[in-house]
Amino acid sequence: MSHLDALLAPKPQRRLLALDGGGIRGLITIEILAAIEAALRKNAGNEKLVLADWFDYVAGTSTGAIIACCISLGMSIDQIRTFYRQQGALMFQKAQIPRRFWWYKYRSDQLAAALKNVIGANETLGSDRVRTLLLLVMRNATTDSHWPLSNNPGAIFNQGEGSNLSLPLWQLVRASTAAPVFFPPEKIAVVAGAPPFLFVDGGVTAFNNPAFLLFIMATIEPYKLQWPTGTDKMLLVSVGTGANADANAHLLPGAMNLIYNATKIPAALMYAALVQQDTLCRIYGQCRFGAPLDLEIGDLRKTASPGGVPKAFAYCRYEPELSAEGLSDLGLDDVPARNVQQMDSVAHMGDLSRLGKAYAAKYFLPAHFEGFLGFLD
Repeated sequence: MSHLDALLAPKPQRRLLALDGGGIRGLITIEILAAIEAALRKNAGNEKLVLADWFDYVAGTSTGAIIACCISLGMSIDQIRTFYRQQGALMFQKAQIPRRFWWYKYRSDQLAAALKNVIGANETLGSDRVRTLLLLVMRNATTDSHWPLSNNPGAIFNQGEGSNLSLPLWQLVRASTAAPVFFPPEKIAVVAGAPPFLFVDGGVTAFNNPAFLLFIMATIEPYKLQWPTGTDKMLLVSVGTGANADANAHLLPGAMNLIYNATKIPAALMYAALVQQDTLCRIYGQCRFGAPLDLEIGDLRKTASPGGVPKAFAYCRYEPELSAEGLSDLGLDDVPARNVQQMDSVAHMGDLSRLGKAYAAKYFLPAHFEGFLGFLD
């Protein structure tokens, strides 16, 4: 029986993992995941356990897509960390000057080579090496639509010859990381005999945080899984790369010109979408951990679902605050906030790792997964 056949067989519980985008800040995610992996290994009494042994469905956008794919291939978090630390600077090699100032900042060839090396140049979305269900989020710029692609064999576009399952896995991950301005788009021939589509980073859809999307794709009828819901049947773990609202108390109306809006609005919309996904998860799921969303609604840990319907899943959200105050809370007063706020801060990978470790040490508890730790396959 293949890994996928085993996953599709009925199980008493389902465990889902969703990973946000955020460039090299994925190192923060990696350290939080390292703490989760260590706790699961201790609980199972198995030092070789990897997250693919425990989670049924893993989703990722952009850098989260890289990490999600590596997890699904059975890599340990130590292996994924090593990959990021060794390849991080290479993946962010600057493009030639004419392209850098007009099209994009970084070359894509080094990133593509790194992904081929770690994933395999010939592996497809439907590869037997993929040990979990896997969801990758990207945007099809050609059709102007978001594209959540999974290896779920029941999905309508994963049927028959020429299905999405035959698409190169490394290329799909590269497409999900093709952040406009940072990297060029990825061309993928999806339909035989038709022109290729141009894909860009899934972070410019509403799903830079793919958590609620993952829940939907695991449960609603069109995707054919229809996994049972309930706080004792489904656990959804969502891990971010850090948040920092770009507040400016001295902003004047005259400063909000075309250049200001062109540079600020995309990030503002991405942040709003990220918060919306988190909020929906807390409303329809039982929030076991998560920082307050805002001063009005708090963390929603004890808030009932609309209409009093039962909560559909247990939910945990891990995301550090990247402000000076957030760093101070973690005992990292020596780390300038600007060092960890940018998606391409490859010169500060050490600070990013320290931040992730400090956050996990202070806030992650195995008790957040209570009721789900006993079902280790």
